[in-house]
Amino acid sequence: MELIEVILSKENLNRAYQKVVANKGAGGIDGITVEELGDYIRENKDMIVTSIRNRTYMPKPVRRVYIPKENGKQRPLGIPTALDRTIQQAIAQPISDIYEKIFSEYSYGFRPGRSCHDAIRQALYYLNEGYEWVIDIDIEQFFDKVNHDKLIQILREQVNDSTTLNLIRKYLKAGVMEKGLEKATITGVPQGGPLSVVCSNVYLDKLDKELEQRGLRFTRYADDVLIFTKSEIAANRVMKSICSWLERKLFLKVNATKTKVVRPTRSKYLGFTFLKNGSEWKVRPTNEKKKKLKKRLSEYLKRGKAVARPLAVTIKRVNEIVRGWINYFRIGMMKLFLEEFGEWLRHKIRVIVMKQWKRPKTIYRNLSYLNWKHKNGFSNKEIFKVANSRLGWYKRSGMNVVNFIISKDLLENRIKDGAGLLNPLSYYLVKVGI
Repeated sequence: MELIEVILSKENLNRAYQKVVANKGAGGIDGITVEELGDYIRENKDMIVTSIRNRTYMPKPVRRVYIPKENGKQRPLGIPTALDRTIQQAIAQPISDIYEKIFSEYSYGFRPGRSCHDAIRQALYYLNEGYEWVIDIDIEQFFDKVNHDKLIQILREQVNDSTTLNLIRKYLKAGVMEKGLEKATITGVPQGGPLSVVCSNVYLDKLDKELEQRGLRFTRYADDVLIFTKSEIAANRVMKSICSWLERKLFLKVNATKTKVVRPTRSKYLGFTFLKNGSEWKVRPTNEKKKKLKKRLSEYLKRGKAVARPLAVTIKRVNEIVRGWINYFRIGMMKLFLEEFGEWLRHKIRVIVMKQWKRPKTIYRNLSYLNWKHKNGFSNKEIFKVANSRLGWYKRSGMNVVNFIISKDLLENRIKDGAGLLNPLSYYLVKVGI
């Protein structure tokens, strides 16, 4: 069976449609939402399949959106229409099946059963084997610079079906709609569609094969590549050679300022950095990722907005954010950070609780009740002093009386509506099995 027939099979199209619906996502330039997609496909399925088969189907341009990056710049995304996402997914599924047997063992990005944690563990394995010089390869604007002709040439080695290749090329050339203006796409695979993920891995598989052929130790997650050597001289030689190869063979530009040879402790990879724990290399979250977490929670817990919400709602959302962050970084060492972070978080919540009580009389009454109920042992005079203090909310919420009465245990276990505040350190220790 030709590949295009596999792509257009009922089973494959249904699987693609279900995946797109499960992922939800925004609509494209035609305004058809994912929720409306099913009805549209039912009405037009025969026409869509026939036009793909006879090569008259024309994908619509992607809708350009931007998401902020950590360095203050913006990352461009291309949002295909819901229908085009479904067709891209239908193409990507059988192509992924073909390439999964071919892809490198050291490629981890967007592949079934593999994750960034696997890429990190591979990097740690090399470091602990004595390959302690790291070449951090930064490919400049990779997704925008992929050469279309080169990509089709690489695909043709395994995808020997002209109709499928013709359809993929159409998606590559579909263009971008931005501020009402349509722009042609001469190079690149716009991030945002299912096909871009597969195509990027297919393109960079050539780099993987080159590194393997040279006997180099490396790990790759999408366009994030680290190469490991035992000496600085070897690292500099490999860096120069590989950068030249990428530009000559794959027509990709390497960012000269960000591509560098570093020691592991100066390297950053997928949000982690490396550290030596005794004689063994480990990882921890970068300082930037820690600051980003606190900044995100500070924004959400701004007093003006947080006080207006029910406390249970605030705590549930905070728990979601913290749990997600720890789940990603759980393979890193961060016990001390999470201990300090937990104290900071509990203080932020105490500020909100005190501000919601607002009036000195209410603060005094509530603190007195909790003091009596949980046998904290503070005198009425001490509680009165806190309730009528002229200190700001932040300082007042840090006083001993407040810390002990609105205790860690109370925040974690005794908030009404079952919304106990997550203890970051305890959650992390459970996740790592300590």
